[in-house]
Order: sequence, then structure tokens, then C-alpha cells
Amino acid sequence: MSEEKKAATPIATIHLAEGHPMTDLIDSIPTPPSAGDLVEGTIIAISRGRVYIDLPPFGTGLIYGREYLNAADVLRKANQGDIISAKVVDAAGREGYIELSLKEARQAAIWGEAEQAILAQTPYSIIVEEANKGGLILSWQGISGFLPASQLSKDHYPRVPEGDKEKILGELEKLVGHPLSVRIITADAKEGKLIFSERTSNEAEEKASLIDKYQVGDTASGEVTGVVDFGVFVKLEPGLEGLVHISELDWGLVEDPHSLFNVGDRATVKIIEIKDGKVSLSIKALKENPWHTAADRYKKGMEVPGVVIKYNKHGALASIEEGVAGLVHVGEFATPAALRETLELGKTYPFTISLFEPKDQRMTLTYAGKKK
Repeated sequence: MSEEKKAATPIATIHLAEGHPMTDLIDSIPTPPSAGDLVEGTIIAISRGRVYIDLPPFGTGLIYGREYLNAADVLRKANQGDIISAKVVDAAGREGYIELSLKEARQAAIWGEAEQAILAQTPYSIIVEEANKGGLILSWQGISGFLPASQLSKDHYPRVPEGDKEKILGELEKLVGHPLSVRIITADAKEGKLIFSERTSNEAEEKASLIDKYQVGDTASGEVTGVVDFGVFVKLEPGLEGLVHISELDWGLVEDPHSLFNVGDRATVKIIEIKDGKVSLSIKALKENPWHTAADRYKKGMEVPGVVIKYNKHGALASIEEGVAGLVHVGEFATPAALRETLELGKTYPFTISLFEPKDQRMTLTYAGKKK
């Protein structure tokens, strides 16, 4: 039979009946290691930048070349007869040896330890190395990790009333060089992502317990603890804060929350959402929506005075009363510049209501004055 015909002949598959005495023997044969597997064996020889490791029954493992250099500090202290763990780089490596990596095995062991630390909620005292606007940089077992500002304890959280990022960074930088008691909450070896938290499980449980006291629709009184560009933080009680988004401050247009509140002010709020441990609040929900009664005062075709309160890509918004505003479309004017020249912010002009749908809180206005 020719060599070509030999190669083309299919290999017979052996089928053993259930309970056959050979079945247990076959099942007892260990699976050969493949790339990425962690293996353990005994050092049988160290010579000229090479370490040979006995891996019965599969043969001999070899650490050499770059992998030897990467682990040189550890291997200098190794001796014949030592048991060592390594990671398989190539199961059919050079000269028939199983090529191994000590450094990758160490890295795999560290990430495995990190995963165990998450389950056990193991605390570590780690010195802060760096700070950025988002949080802090810490190192654990030679791996650089991140502690988001949101995961700082209430004692270290940078409460900056103005929400100024540079001021937040300034507060975070005060922690550089100091140890923090932290836990690992995320460990992703593939992405090299290690995330820490300074918050304790007790804090999370306490917050959850506090939140359980409230329901959507409840009204509460609290202290303003922060005023930022996107809204106002209100402390409902010690350990529990909620956010009043800028869109929930008033029925009228609010450009700057600082114009309405200062830190230390008291505020009465309504709880409008509780989700993922966060409480969303509203102040305007406690006031009557002016659109609900607008139909009693206005109708399509009526001429009304309006104050220009904002420009957008569609034109200008003009308020005919607090909380009731309509769009003056840019198409009425030759150019956007002509609109802004004719309708100045903060000034009152005559308009005609051309579209009025109070149920949907929609209104369109037509400029009734002289155009420039």
C-alpha cells in the first residue's frame, strides 16, 4: 500500500461497551496539559539559563529564554528538588519539552487570590500612590488598581459644593501617601482591571436600611449639602442623600442651581425614584404644574407678551408666564443671527400663540412685532 493511501486510511474508532474493564482504565488517564494551564512539578535540573521540571506522566517542562529572564530573581533562589508551579506556554515546545512560564503563573495566582479576596471581602491597608479627577491609584501585589471617588468612605469623600473638578482633585491629592483600608470589588485578569472600594459592607447595609424607610411619592425635608451644575444634593438624614436634578428644581427654566440654593439651606422634596441604591428627588413636583391650568388663561390665536429666556438650534424660547414657554421658530427670520438681533435675551416682546397643546405642554409662538 502506498504512503498516500496509508495517509488517506481513516483511523478506526474503538467503541467499548458499558462496563467494559478497559473503560475505567481509559477514564483514569489524566488529560495532557495545554497552553494556559497551571501545572506543578519538581525541579530536576538548573543549568545555563534553563530550568527543567518533571511533569509526570507527560514528560519534562522547560523554562528558558525570555521566560527565564522574566523570573530570574525567583529562579536564582530555586534548587533541585524544589516543587514549583508554572503556566504552560506551549505544550509541544522546543525539543519536545513543555514550555513553561513562571511569571505568567505568578500573575494567574495573584488574580486568583484577588477573586478569592472579593468573595471573602478581605480588607487591605494600602498606601495611595496617585490621584486624578476620578479617584485614586493604589498598587496591590504589583498590580496597579483604581479606587473611584464614588467608592470612598463618607469621611474621605470630596464634598465640593461647586462640583469643581480641580477642587475635587485637590481634596483627593491630600490622601496621597496615606494608607486606606480597602477591599477589592472587581478583578478582571483579561482587561487587567483591579477596582477597590473603601466603603464597608456595613455602610452599604446601613444605606439600604435607610432607603427602605422611604417610598416613591413620599415627601421629606432635608439639608442642601451640595450645589452643582446639574442639580442639588439634599441630605434626608445622616447617611442618606438624594439628588434633585436641575430639570426637577422648578417648572420654569433653571440655568444655574446656585441661583436658587446654597449649601446649608433647608429644602422640602418629593421622592420620585429609588433605583440601584440611589434616591432621585423633585422640588417642582410639590408645586402645581402651570400647564394644567394654562387652558383657562390662553388659547390659540391669542396675542401675549413673552420674555425671551433661551436660544437653541430651533430658535428661541419665550416664557408667557412662569413655567409656560413656547418656541419661536428660527424659520420666521432670515438667519439665526437676525433672530437673536431681533429677540434679545431677557427682554419682553409681543407674540401670537400659533400652536397650543397644554396637555402635551407644547406651544409655538409667532413674533408679532417689527422684525429688524
